[in-house]
Amino acid sequence: MASLKEKIGYALGDAAAGGITWKIMSIAFPLFFTNVFGLTVADTATLMLVARMFDVVTDPLMGSLADRTQSKWGTYRPWLILGAIPFGLIFALLLYTPDFGPVGKRIYAYTLYLLMMAAYTAVNVPYGSLLGVMTADDNEKNQFSSFRMVGAYAMGFITLLSFPYLQKMVGGTESHQYAVLGAGFGILAAAMTLACGLLTKERLKPVRAEKFSFRPFVDLVKNKPWIYLTLIGICTNFFNGFRYAVAGYLLEYCLHGNVTVSGLIINYTVFMTFGEVTCMIFGGVSPKFTEWMGSKRKAFAVAAIICMVFSIAFFFVPMNPAYIWVMVALVVLTSVGVGLYSPLLWSMYADVADYATEKNGTSSTGLIFSSGTMAQKFGSAISGALVALFLGFAGFESGTDPETGQTIVNITNEESVRSMIWSLFSLFPAAIIVIMLFLIHKYPIKK
Repeated sequence: MASLKEKIGYALGDAAAGGITWKIMSIAFPLFFTNVFGLTVADTATLMLVARMFDVVTDPLMGSLADRTQSKWGTYRPWLILGAIPFGLIFALLLYTPDFGPVGKRIYAYTLYLLMMAAYTAVNVPYGSLLGVMTADDNEKNQFSSFRMVGAYAMGFITLLSFPYLQKMVGGTESHQYAVLGAGFGILAAAMTLACGLLTKERLKPVRAEKFSFRPFVDLVKNKPWIYLTLIGICTNFFNGFRYAVAGYLLEYCLHGNVTVSGLIINYTVFMTFGEVTCMIFGGVSPKFTEWMGSKRKAFAVAAIICMVFSIAFFFVPMNPAYIWVMVALVVLTSVGVGLYSPLLWSMYADVADYATEKNGTSSTGLIFSSGTMAQKFGSAISGALVALFLGFAGFESGTDPETGQTIVNITNEESVRSMIWSLFSLFPAAIIVIMLFLIHKYPIKK
């Protein structure tokens, strides 16, 4: 039986990766790159697309490598312990804006973003794989998964709520604020990742193949539950990715900047914070909800329908700051569904890993969980790239002045850009849910 301390320790891993680094990357990066760093819309979209192609290769390789690691710390934990500092350092450097021209900035952004993706893979793939070797008990796996989601959403809540106040406290230019906050959050993410590696235990030993071969990769593409679950994972991250990537633009261009209500500064990070705390609460009750629904698949489908209904409802809210609390309420209600299905996804990956081990005779836990991380990055970044592209089509332009080095933003069609932003936050995610419901209906594991 795992202790409470170990469950909290496991939660710290996703508090660092999901609650700090990935949350800031998902919500702040599109707006940061176009409006602060000074990349063009096309460069921002291309950057995220190139990084995804990079991840298609590195994530499965990392999973396979992690499965074959042997050390005094176990199979997966050494990657957390040794990767913590590089992970935090690269994240900090990525939020720094160098005093370069357009070409120099482009090279810096591409280099650091790809390094960040590699560092994230080296830490997060083994972290996810830990769930498959900490316990053999299915209920305990659900508990670990629930702790993981609560940790991610609780830290996401703290990160996003504090962001505008920390910016105000730091002062100076926006580029200076992001650089300082990047350093602070990078140190915190490194410390939490290290603590996760030290506080968790590996009780089960993976059934290793004798030597490296491409057989696990061949087995993977023949694994029907894995195919459906990976597509579902991509959809969940498309759903979140559209909403998070466009939130900054929504506040800036649809509501004309931050909204202050009774002293509370509602900027784009705070706006999404209301959803984070909701996800944290309902992530905690997800195991009971699943038990009540009778199966993971049914619970997942009901949670997805909740997301779809309230996403569509958001589209019909007037584009006016006076309706900010109606918008917040719909973000909260949508997040009820996200909170309920998020822990289920990782618990279902553990089921797929068990299915693969039973079918093939050797463990491919790291390889299978790497697809979860790949789906996370693929869905979030592709949606971020699409947001940038769609905004560009609608009339949003950005870049760096080659003479002064200053960031420039120009909108050629304000009404078109506002309508596109509103749809990207509501109708686009709802359409993704329709696809996700079809996939979960086809998912063959009935647990």
